[in-house]
Amino acid sequence: MSHTILLWSLTYAQLALALAACLAGIRILKGPRAQDRVLALDTLYIAVMLLFLVTGMRLGSIFLFEAAMVIAVLGFVASIALAKFLFRGEVIE
Repeated sequence: MSHTILLWSLTYAQLALALAACLAGIRILKGPRAQDRVLALDTLYIAVMLLFLVTGMRLGSIFLFEAAMVIAVLGFVASIALAKFLFRGEVIE
């Protein structure tokens, strides 16, 4: 019984995170300002990272957890670089 509940919960989480990633992608393409696009990119990388984690839990694969860690680190660095670019107009001083 608990295995079935866990399977349905992970399936629901995957669908919700996939929908969140799609909506963030639409905001990246559409968003009127650059700040909206940066926030959508943050949302996108977090949704994809969580999607990898949930899929790793469902499949029992440790490699997806490592991939999620890489996505988190690269997304954080990209967010800092884009915020600095929007604030100052240059990334490297």
